Amino acid sequence: MYKVACVAAVPGTLYLISGTVFAATKDNPNVTLNTDELSLYTIPQQKFRYVEPEIGHLEQGVTTLRKLAEPYTTWCQGAIGKVMPKVESAIQLGNETFTFLQNPPAEFYPRAGVIGFAGILGLFLARGSRVKKLIYPTGLMAVGYTMYYPQRAASIAKNTGDSLYDFALQGYVNVEKVFKSVEGKPVKKDKPEENKPEETR
Repeated sequence: MYKVACVAAVPGTLYLISGTVFAATKDNPNVTLNTDELSLYTIPQQKFRYVEPEIGHLEQGVTTLRKLAEPYTTWCQGAIGKVMPKVESAIQLGNETFTFLQNPPAEFYPRAGVIGFAGILGLFLARGSRVKKLIYPTGLMAVGYTMYYPQRAASIAKNTGDSLYDFALQGYVNVEKVFKSVEGKPVKKDKPEENKPEETR
């Protein structure tokens, strides 16, 4: 058993032993060379030059098409960036409404029916004028809403009043700026014509 292991270990140990390689030359047989100096291990130096590939008709057409479509794609990306938050908020509102309507609070549907009937009654009373068709249903629905949800109606009215006040104040400031800019400009007066002596003929 020991002899077999020794015979098997000898080739493995010979593999780990390192040695130098000698190459014989024709002129000087006693000169030793390194492995880097042998022709087998030297890499010939090659000079590479990059050549631009020729552009075909298809590639030219694709590049011109991309250049033409670039403004439209950037506009679409900007529009999508602006629209996506609104779409996501609308989807979230729809999901919340759906979950709310699945388990509504008590007396929700009768109250919604009364408010809807007030809007239909407003449309019936507002015959003949477009302004009435806008004001009557909205007003009657607002009255019905305030009857059932007074706290929410008060908060909505407060927020609406604040926004209207800010809008009116901004409009007043803009009108004042316009009038000040008109008043600040110097008025050009027509210069009187100088009395020129009549030319003698």
